[in-house]
Amino acid sequence: MKELFSEIRSAVFAILVLAIVCCGLYPLIIFGISQALFHDKANGSLILDTDGTVRGSKLLAQGFTADKYFHPRPSAAGTGYDAASSGGSNLGPTSQKLNDAIKERIDAYRKENGLNENESVPADAVTASGSGLDPHISLRNTQFQTARVAKARGLSEDKVRELIQQNTDGRNLGVLGDPGVNVLNLNLALDSLAPRP
Repeated sequence: MKELFSEIRSAVFAILVLAIVCCGLYPLIIFGISQALFHDKANGSLILDTDGTVRGSKLLAQGFTADKYFHPRPSAAGTGYDAASSGGSNLGPTSQKLNDAIKERIDAYRKENGLNENESVPADAVTASGSGLDPHISLRNTQFQTARVAKARGLSEDKVRELIQQNTDGRNLGVLGDPGVNVLNLNLALDSLAPRP
């Protein structure tokens, strides 16, 4: 019986030590390191106004729909661009529902950007990403939207292209993937400009 209580005491002590280390000390150390070395990333890569108001995150798309803004990829996350419901639609390539949705998006994209009915449309303009929250669009997608945004804002297309260039992220590690444009950063840069008289 004495040996049983000794084993129980050892087991309880081991559980308490592991709970303190694994549930207390380790998370605190990791939190401290992340705050010290990666403060921006550890706090969601938030974009703040000069007055400290949060405008969004560099990592999450937002549903811009006005003509004066560049539009992000479509989203199937919740009711659209819902970070709490990140995910795709789970519709496969043989899904009629997906095919119909893509056809509708192609028609809407051509109409809003003044493209003719035979103009090819970038895939990222009509298909949602796996998370539904991809913050980037392709350079080709921005090229098709440039005229609409410039006209709606009273800016020259060259000025809008300059902002696109400034907000283009290069390839990962210089070789992986394609360059992309962060839509939120680009739209905030546009908002910071005064319209042409």
